[in-house]
Amino acid sequence: MGSPPLGAEERVVIVGGGIVGASTAYHLALRGVKPIVIERSNVAAAASGKAGGFLAGGWGSGPTVPMHEISFDMHEKLAETLGVTSYRKIPTLSVNGGRGGSSPAAWLDGKASGSLMDSDTAQVTPLELTTKLMDAAKEKGAEVRIATVSGVSSSPAEVADLDGGAGKEEDGGERRVTAVVLEDGEEIACDRVVVAMGPWSCLAEEWFDIAVPMQGIKSTSIVFKGSQQVADDPYALFCAEDRNGCHLEVYPRPNGEMYLCGLGGSDYVDPPRLKAGGDCDKPEVIQPDPSRVTAATNSFKGMTSIGNEGPTVTQACMRPCPPDGLPIMGEVPGVRGAYISAGHNCWGILWGPVTGLLMSELLVDGKATTVNIGPFSPSRFQRKASSRGRRKGASDLVGEQW
Repeated sequence: MGSPPLGAEERVVIVGGGIVGASTAYHLALRGVKPIVIERSNVAAAASGKAGGFLAGGWGSGPTVPMHEISFDMHEKLAETLGVTSYRKIPTLSVNGGRGGSSPAAWLDGKASGSLMDSDTAQVTPLELTTKLMDAAKEKGAEVRIATVSGVSSSPAEVADLDGGAGKEEDGGERRVTAVVLEDGEEIACDRVVVAMGPWSCLAEEWFDIAVPMQGIKSTSIVFKGSQQVADDPYALFCAEDRNGCHLEVYPRPNGEMYLCGLGGSDYVDPPRLKAGGDCDKPEVIQPDPSRVTAATNSFKGMTSIGNEGPTVTQACMRPCPPDGLPIMGEVPGVRGAYISAGHNCWGILWGPVTGLLMSELLVDGKATTVNIGPFSPSRFQRKASSRGRRKGASDLVGEQW
């Protein structure tokens, strides 16, 4: 049995302050809901503050096609509504490095040739977008708390008594959310909780006794300082793999900065490393790989003189990737009032706006209508009920932390 539409007095907690959590808070606030967002580090602390922000409306496949198309258009509208200055339409080139040739981008003045790949693409700086979404949500009554969540408590669900009674415990062992529990023992009472923690959403396995197969793909990225030439003649670049093991993706920003990812050598992080005590258990410990910084710098220098001075920023983040490459979005099976919205892989920034809209529809109306999210349901990974133990209540919490 799914959760009914949101009641007027029901309380909502969102766990995670990245773009998915911020967009969900924003769209809920537009519907008059005042959620509490709990973030362990700071808003946009992980991939939402360090990603490239490339936007392509026509690059979807299968059930993700409407996610691409609708959210691509939403970005332009949000930029106008929220004053997102880093959003702009830019064309994308396919580039071969290591050999000379012509290119529409005059600043590709080294050994590189380029041709038009897609004329209808765009770019946004994710930190600005995520921050402005959250600020707008706060202006409408949302609250952001910096704290560590250690679990979610629940109690047996009730159904209306057919004889007119107030209610009775539901058969089948379904539970309902009652509170989010913080590391210091504080309980924040709530009726709905949305887990939006990117790769760390795997912690929900212990909170709800469900399967949340999530791998974090840890990748290094670098930023080169601004160039007026790039600011005046912007192109995104998708480069073929080169002799340095890079397959660079290059995104120019309005101030002329050049953001580079696709440096190669990504680290595939399994759930034990993401959980408490693991080497990747929080955003602050995700560090760049110096060897990939060197490799990418050498590749970029070969393509353009802009790269001669080396990068001004070196960083790393993790994108969340479920095994089937589709996001995990929807109600948690067997726990009424619990939802997951994570696993958006390399399209987290693009899909952020529509994801927040869909989650607001799911909570407030009881059903997401803008896009069919059935293929993204958390239930697709679940074991048979007979193989699970009873679901966890407040006394059953496991100490994994976000």
